[in-house]
Amino acid sequence: MTKVVFRSPSRYIQGAGVMQDLAKEVEALGQKPLLIADDVVWEITQEALKSSFDQSETDFYFEAFNGEASTKEINRLTNVGKEQSADYVIGVGGGKTLDTAKAVSDQLAVPVVIVPTTASTDAPTSALSVIYSEDGVFEGYKFYDKNPELVLVDTQVVVNAPIRLFASGICDAMATLVEVNATLKRNGNAMAGGKPTFAARAIAEMAENVLFEYGLAAYKAANEGLVTPQVEAIVEANTLLSGLGFENGGLAGAHAIHNGFTALHGDIHNLTHGEKVAYGTLVQLVLERKTEAEIMKYIEFYQAIDMPTTLKDLHLENASLEDLKEVGKLATAEGETMENLDPEITAEQVAQAILAVDTLSKS
Repeated sequence: MTKVVFRSPSRYIQGAGVMQDLAKEVEALGQKPLLIADDVVWEITQEALKSSFDQSETDFYFEAFNGEASTKEINRLTNVGKEQSADYVIGVGGGKTLDTAKAVSDQLAVPVVIVPTTASTDAPTSALSVIYSEDGVFEGYKFYDKNPELVLVDTQVVVNAPIRLFASGICDAMATLVEVNATLKRNGNAMAGGKPTFAARAIAEMAENVLFEYGLAAYKAANEGLVTPQVEAIVEANTLLSGLGFENGGLAGAHAIHNGFTALHGDIHNLTHGEKVAYGTLVQLVLERKTEAEIMKYIEFYQAIDMPTTLKDLHLENASLEDLKEVGKLATAEGETMENLDPEITAEQVAQAILAVDTLSKS
């Protein structure tokens, strides 16, 4: 039986200063939240978080996230949650912290609240996590029965984060329509567990329209720490529109190639998720036989916001063809989302497309 599925968080709240409202917004969920953040994020947000909860009857327990969304870290934090009798989980920070919070809440069988401190990925709204090894190698996706109870995005916090993260989120979101269109064309499966919905396609299209229309102005404003209407538009596109679009519409080549890059060693691991997805999107466009003019539209946009479009940008200028074939092998592994683009694509074709993007970008 063919089925379509549409999923979303129960609530989404966005605006400058809304972190102060967190305790009020979650008071109905319980009294003993486990709050997870890495040390850097905690240093930035603890004053606002403590101030928010000081005005409520809820007392959270803070535990530092160690940096990798791995099974070992998820199990460690789950044990902390059990020891503290946590009745819900709050994840504060970037993509790996938020994915870990979702996994911990699932193992504890309690709700999760997501508080992104950057607009760097579209992970916050989804009912899934990307799981990595202790060494940062992609292992797979973990799916959950329910999306977050609340996603709360303080745009003032977002613009105070490094501008590279803001641009990375734009790149992650820019992959959404490209991958949803591919999934629809192949009648592939969405991450939500069914076929893509027309609603997801419409949301993904709106995300791309917003990104191209407001992206550069928002990038310039955020670089100055300003919260403008353009910044608010891009944060929504990066987080809500892209999140609903990819989960209900599907991933394809761009994210498969991102995952493939984890097979390599070296400085590429210092790049963000969105930076690798940006290059993966360009590779997918090559594999789809898009025209040079179509591909250059994306290349020029990425270059305008200082995102990678060449192998040198990825720290792979010295990578051999065999290295790039290893990327291709992981990107085309059984069960990877490359199947939503074309299950017959080979590792060799991926490697050649990676080289083709480099050539186009340098031209």
